[in-house]
Amino acid sequence: MIINTDSTDAPELDVYFRLTEAQLRNRKEESKGLFIAESPKVVSVALGAGYEAVSLLCVRGETDAASKELIDSLPDVPAYAVTPEDFQKVTGFALTRGLLCAMKRKPPADPGDITRGAKRIAVLDGIADSTNVGAVFRSAAALGIDAVLCTKTCCDPLLRRSVRVSMGTVLLTPWAWIDGIDDVKSLGFLTAALALDENSVSIGDPRLKNADRLALVLGSEGYGLKREVIDACDYTAKIPMTRGVDSLNVAAAAAVAFWETRL
Repeated sequence: MIINTDSTDAPELDVYFRLTEAQLRNRKEESKGLFIAESPKVVSVALGAGYEAVSLLCVRGETDAASKELIDSLPDVPAYAVTPEDFQKVTGFALTRGLLCAMKRKPPADPGDITRGAKRIAVLDGIADSTNVGAVFRSAAALGIDAVLCTKTCCDPLLRRSVRVSMGTVLLTPWAWIDGIDDVKSLGFLTAALALDENSVSIGDPRLKNADRLALVLGSEGYGLKREVIDACDYTAKIPMTRGVDSLNVAAAAAVAFWETRL
């Protein structure tokens, strides 16, 4: 049911207009937190993955067919319609026929549970840009990565931009928080840090490609992985470059590494 509103001051709209992403997450009790899914396609993916919708936000008088169909399919979920100007306050740019959905988070996953039987996983350490995190998740889903583990220094994969850039695949790919590389090794994975290092092997090295269980460790956009993380890994791997280029953006590097080490 669409509810037209002339004011964004209502408490039920706090989730869109006043709560920060950190407040939405609710670090103390993450299972009680929320996240925002954007676009009918991503919201549909989230619903299909078992996430529960709390409310919807749309542009008054500019609801397209896909958004209207989605709203009609959720008769018990309030859909608040605001002016284009107010909607832009949330998105940060002019977006007609837009749709946002506040959704409940699931309880945090257990790393051991989601990697049981996994052959290829990604480990994200210190990646602060939600766009890059979303792009890594999309490549992981497309290129056969079974699960993603994120250290506490990585940004939240359920940030709105991350969810959007991933095209909802962050909601489909099993992922969990970990403390560090020791957690990964304790799960039985050979670990390979993607980094520029004099001891690096090529990402196409047979020891990596033929590993029964391989964890590819990816680091921050600016400085890459910390020395202690690299030293804790079994291998350091690099993607061979030409024309004087030393490295790729972390999201691009992830896609290359996932493809090159696929089984």
